[in-house]
Amino acid sequence: MDADFSHNPADLERLLLACTQYGAQLSIGSRYVKDGNVENWPLERRLMSYFASVYVRIVLGISIRDTTAGFVCYHRSVLEKIELDKVQFLGYAFQIEMKYRAIKKLVPIIEVPITFKDRELGHSKMSVKIFKEAFWGVIKMRRFV
Repeated sequence: MDADFSHNPADLERLLLACTQYGAQLSIGSRYVKDGNVENWPLERRLMSYFASVYVRIVLGISIRDTTAGFVCYHRSVLEKIELDKVQFLGYAFQIEMKYRAIKKLVPIIEVPITFKDRELGHSKMSVKIFKEAFWGVIKMRRFV
């Protein structure tokens, strides 16, 4: 989860419940499922994030709605299955790759609706370099993961 309180720590319990009581081995705090939301983001940032997830779904052929979400709960077995030493990317591409590797290993996944709130202090690490890595990285993932 983000350390700037963009993610509500109270939602951790719901992510854990998805893994302990509802059959998931990976739960994702999702902004883009029913009852999920984003607060205090400018429209252009909201659109970029949403359409980035659409792009990832199309290129990778996956159904996860919030592919760049960083608010996740992994069962230990998932981290063992996906071979962490083979993960290639950082930043947003890292978030995508972790989910994609879990899907390729047929891990049960549940997206839990959350409300993401933009940070009150500090600034985003989003940059052109990170955006390019994610854009091209998704194409590479399709071929090599």
